[in-house]
Amino acid sequence: MTYSTVLTEIRGRVGVVTLNRPQAMNAFNNLMLGELFDALEAFDRDDNVGAMVVTGGEKAFAAGADIKEMAESSPFGMIKQGRVEKWDRIRAIKKVVIAAVSGWALGGGCELALSCDMIIASESAKFGQPEVTIGIIPGAGGTQRLARLLGKQLAMEMVINNRTLTAAEALHFGMVNRVVPVEGYLDAAVAFAEEIASRAPLAVRMAKDSVNAAFETTLTEGLRAEKRNFYPLFSTEDQKEGMRAFIEKRKPNWKGR
Repeated sequence: MTYSTVLTEIRGRVGVVTLNRPQAMNAFNNLMLGELFDALEAFDRDDNVGAMVVTGGEKAFAAGADIKEMAESSPFGMIKQGRVEKWDRIRAIKKVVIAAVSGWALGGGCELALSCDMIIASESAKFGQPEVTIGIIPGAGGTQRLARLLGKQLAMEMVINNRTLTAAEALHFGMVNRVVPVEGYLDAAVAFAEEIASRAPLAVRMAKDSVNAAFETTLTEGLRAEKRNFYPLFSTEDQKEGMRAFIEKRKPNWKGR
């Protein structure tokens, strides 16, 4: 498909979606939100794609929402647009999605990065939730994901007092997976995604679902989810292939079934 606000390409077995509103520092309007999730869902359905990367520009991953589009909105108008509900679509993606972040990741940009499964940050990345400075709060998961990742105190400071985290701070606090030089951040993210794409597809999917359950349920329910994902894998061809390959000391040939 052709989009007007995002670019898509496939590198090896990695689908790459690039936010492409540079004139607005990749601020999200309704069109870009829809096209972003359309592109991710298309890659999720593509058997040639094993993992995905979402990225923006070197100076700005995404600088939040398009305030001009929202400034005169009413509560009913926002509900009618389903602006927040659109974000539920990324939670339904089955494959692993990695955010490759450079420059500013503010507001919705920070929330998009947090909605991905892992984050590769360039040394210039800065993360923040400045919504309180314009009279609102994060609405796409920022308050909840930051609190779970960083703890109450730091999440409060970011959401209430507009604290931003540098890439080094985000790494220290466990918000990102790796920090790499600016000039190679996207290649590093694609290489990371390619590693994941080389794993057994069904096992990766079940692993993602199980880890996410730890953040969304009690320990008891999370353990039940893990069991529900563990046992069915013994009915797959990939489980048989993977264990035979281990015994025979060779690389497995995954089939995704």
